[in-house]
Amino acid sequence: MRALVVYESSFGNTGLVAEAVWRGLADHVEDAALRRVDVAPTRLDPSVQLLVVGGPTQAFGLSRPSTRADAEAKAGASVTGVSTGVREWLHQLEQPNRPVYSATFDTRIHSPHVPGSAAVGAWRLLSKGGFELTAEAESFWVTGLRGPLRDGELDRAYEWGVSLSALLLGAAQR
Repeated sequence: MRALVVYESSFGNTGLVAEAVWRGLADHVEDAALRRVDVAPTRLDPSVQLLVVGGPTQAFGLSRPSTRADAEAKAGASVTGVSTGVREWLHQLEQPNRPVYSATFDTRIHSPHVPGSAAVGAWRLLSKGGFELTAEAESFWVTGLRGPLRDGELDRAYEWGVSLSALLLGAAQR
């Protein structure tokens, strides 16, 4: 079984979560890869059985060039991401001609009043693109625009990766 984790990260927090999810998967499946969105393939290798996609929530959803520029301006620093975001990549991603399971995650500012989720937006695009969603969209929390992640979020991301590997193994046995 092979899993691919693709992520976009503005300030490094989503990248840290993606790495923790990947480690959770890699510890339990035969082969797992981690790719930044700017170097991720738009045609999945036939061996990929699980695609996990994550990005930061910006302006209530998936980032766009304007929201990435706005985040950079508000933070007063360069972002670590590149010009290609998850939204653009998902629009270029070829529809699979076989079952490919998928899951999505995002990072969001921890506040009870901030609506929207990049993970839900990615989930919808994957669903429309012919992917089989194996889990609900998952959010991991940061304490402010630039972070850091809330305490315990990397452990939770690792465990979520482990749970995705169990879903993948269970699906393969059916």
